[in-house]
Amino acid sequence: QVELVESGGGLVQAGDSLRLSCAASRRSISNYASAWFRQAPGNERDFVAAISAYGEIAYAEFVGGRFIISRDNAKNTMYLQMNSLKPEDTAVYYCALRNGPDYDIHRTNYPNWGQGTQVTVSS
Repeated sequence: QVELVESGGGLVQAGDSLRLSCAASRRSISNYASAWFRQAPGNERDFVAAISAYGEIAYAEFVGGRFIISRDNAKNTMYLQMNSLKPEDTAVYYCALRNGPDYDIHRTNYPNWGQGTQVTVSS
């Protein structure tokens, strides 16, 4: 069973940037699609961004060009660079890994999850 550990969250002001990391262990991520989701209090866990094993990328519409998903297979780590953060980006951010190479935007198709990292953006 793969283990995913997120880091990089914190409290920032609107307009600031953060880079989230998700380190994987017990399995190489290079052959699998991965994604970031987020969950604000009282809301469902929403899709943010995904990257396939082939490097294909998808973003949620609300990202609006502000976030960049990437992965470093040598480090077995994936990233989410978040720029121009807004108060509405406040949420717990989760990384997830599929058991196949193609990305998906639906959380139910990701069986492997990290514990989440809190991002709080003040106005």
